[in-house]
Amino acid sequence: MKFSLSLSQFLCSILFLFHFHTTISSSFSLNHSSSNHLCAHHQSLSLLQFKQSFSIKSSAYWEDCQPKTESWKDGTDCCLWDGVTCDMKTGQVTGLNLSCSMLYGTLHSNNSLFSLHHLQKLDLSFNDFNSSHISSRFGQFSNLTHLNLNYSNFAGQVPLEVSRLSKLISLNLSGNNHLSVEPVSFDKLVRNLTKLRDLDLSSVNMSLVAPNSLTNLSSSLSSLYLWGCGLQGKIPGNIFLLPNLELLILRDNEGLTGSFPSSNVSNVLWLLDLSDTRISIYLENDSISNLKSLEYMLLSNCNIVGSKLALFGNLTRLFQLDLTNNNFSRQIPSSFGNLVQLRYLDLSSNNFMGQIPDFFANLTLLADLDLSNNQLNGTIPSFLFALPSLWNLDLHNNQFIGNIGEFQHNSLQYLDLSKNSLHGPIPSSIFNQENLVVLILASNSNLTWEVPSSICKLKFLRVLDLSNNDLSGSAPQCLGNFSNRLSILDLGMNNLRGTIPSTFSEGSNLEYLNLNGNELEGKIPMSIVKCTMLKFLNLGNNKIEDTFPYFLGMLPELKILVLKSNKLQGFMKGPTTFNSFSALRILDISGNNLSGSLPEEFFNSLEGMMTVDQDMIYMTARTYSGYTYSIKMTWKGLEIEFVKIRSFFRLFDLSNNSFTGEIPELIGKLEGLQQLNLSHNSLTGHIQSSLRFLTNLESLDMSSNMLTGRIPVQLTDLTFLAILNLSQNKLEGPIPC
Repeated sequence: MKFSLSLSQFLCSILFLFHFHTTISSSFSLNHSSSNHLCAHHQSLSLLQFKQSFSIKSSAYWEDCQPKTESWKDGTDCCLWDGVTCDMKTGQVTGLNLSCSMLYGTLHSNNSLFSLHHLQKLDLSFNDFNSSHISSRFGQFSNLTHLNLNYSNFAGQVPLEVSRLSKLISLNLSGNNHLSVEPVSFDKLVRNLTKLRDLDLSSVNMSLVAPNSLTNLSSSLSSLYLWGCGLQGKIPGNIFLLPNLELLILRDNEGLTGSFPSSNVSNVLWLLDLSDTRISIYLENDSISNLKSLEYMLLSNCNIVGSKLALFGNLTRLFQLDLTNNNFSRQIPSSFGNLVQLRYLDLSSNNFMGQIPDFFANLTLLADLDLSNNQLNGTIPSFLFALPSLWNLDLHNNQFIGNIGEFQHNSLQYLDLSKNSLHGPIPSSIFNQENLVVLILASNSNLTWEVPSSICKLKFLRVLDLSNNDLSGSAPQCLGNFSNRLSILDLGMNNLRGTIPSTFSEGSNLEYLNLNGNELEGKIPMSIVKCTMLKFLNLGNNKIEDTFPYFLGMLPELKILVLKSNKLQGFMKGPTTFNSFSALRILDISGNNLSGSLPEEFFNSLEGMMTVDQDMIYMTARTYSGYTYSIKMTWKGLEIEFVKIRSFFRLFDLSNNSFTGEIPELIGKLEGLQQLNLSHNSLTGHIQSSLRFLTNLESLDMSSNMLTGRIPVQLTDLTFLAILNLSQNKLEGPIPC
């Protein structure tokens, strides 16, 4: 598990920007104060008209953007305006850098931008052009050498006219997910742009383009970014042989085949990313050893053939090595100890065995080490805890045993040691890691510890998961308000006693709170309603003595509420506020002592269960997408742990209580339900025919009540129903099938 933007994604996304802007910065940073030339009036007018054609719109994606066009004022020299570059002799506008300028609106083909015929450099990246098509009039910028439209929400086809820009040195159309390029347009582009050095079409749909078209790329090309373009077929081998090629990124093209050549690869290549392709890389012919200039090698989920992993140890200039998810086995090669320049090493999701080798002690520059999802064993060596620059350590899902050692430095930001067999106390040095953002020590079973209040010193924590261990004592009260950044708090399945912290405060970003499976007593604190971002609340399997907590209905985002197997008692009644519990998708209050009739008003408020959701995505925290929600619940009669929860799940479980009276007819409004369990209560009357409207229902359990009358034939309308239990009632008639 990593931050939502992985390291490799971050590096690859900034490398083009660095390459692009270092090339053009001298023009865009022109010192206008020394200019004695005013720009022509018609150019000033064109720029002002361009400004007026867009609004300024802030975006959470680009928080550091500035509205550059706000400095553009009528009557002033446009050569002094932010983002504008002029020719010092003629006063003509030759450069326009409006990257990250918060522009919003449609870029029409009659826009005054296209009257700036002398433009040489144009950067409109990181704006929102509202799914505009790239106008064919871009082809009129005959002097253009640099064009950057990345991440600006362009859509449609890349126009053929772009291929007329024969002076282009750098072209970046990446990050426009609804943009595509036709084979004819691409073929002309690569044939005509003979001066091109930097080409980035990442995320542009190239699924119709034959990879063989890449054969005609300019020999002057130094960087090629085709990340996630949908390329399919065999890539021509000459791509790897381009003499000036320094950066090559082809990742996330799962249909891309071919072979990495055995010789004559560009000797200036310093970044190679073939992750998530089917390009064959043969380790037996030593071709890898020839890439002496490589600093970044990313081969995650690749078609690597052969077992000579030791060859990677010859690439002594490597700064980053990613071999994730390649089914490698045996021990980690000792030759990796030669890679003393490594900052980032990711060997996760393989089958490496044995202990962590001693050579890791020599990799003193390591900042990010991920060995998760392997079969490594033994104790975690103390030298890992002594690496001075380490900020990310992920060893989860291995077979490590023994104690967790003391950290010798305070550089950690991410620590995941979950799903091992570690035991003993959690070291106090963890609480000195003041920059720690993610701490996951879950599912070690034998970690023993009383959660100290010193954990609340970790003010930057977003994720704290200590679940499925043997932690004891009480949960510190400060956990409720020690950090507004905290998004995930999971202390479930431990031996915590005492009461739930009552100190939750305004401004909390808490989305996921799991205290399930402890020995907690007392009442559910009212302060939880201050956590207005809360989506998941699991307090099940404790000893909470309370009435039903209606105040939780004030949480506008709450989607999952589990209060099962506690000591809740008393009547349920209707909602106390407007839209109470309106977002709930899963409600489990089984195994309590709630009584009285089922309130119709409560059923009527469950709007989230009235909608049918076909979305197959997993539920994750908004502020930390790397963490998926998990839950254990009774599903179709079986106790099942869902390590991930699909967003379409809808479940309503009121079983094993003392409810009386009739089933409300309004239950038929909960059309999104997939499971309804009303068993083991004292419900009377007949089964409502309105149940026929629950057409998504897969499991219906009304057993062990006092229901009477005939079984409604309308239940035959429930075509997805796999489990039906009506036993231990006083019903008549055949069971529908």
